Amino acid sequence: MAKIKTKTKSTKKIIDSPFKNYWDSSNYFIFGAGIILLIVGFFLMTKGPWDNPISLSIAPIVLLLAYLVVFPLAIFFKKRNKIKQN
Repeated sequence: MAKIKTKTKSTKKIIDSPFKNYWDSSNYFIFGAGIILLIVGFFLMTKGPWDNPISLSIAPIVLLLAYLVVFPLAIFFKKRNKIKQN
């Protein structure tokens, strides 16, 4: 006797990447602000002689602010979805 072959439906699971569409316009805006802050910091560093208080104290603070606060904020910032609950 011949065996009857049954067709099994295979379901393909489509896994979406969690990093797809992660960056919104707000992330790009924060990243652009960080780049502008970097440019301002390096510009302040070039002003005056080497012992100028602006180039010794204010410029490194501006650069640290850009590298340690603004760029990580641009990377990790994500808008929360507002879902109405009834």
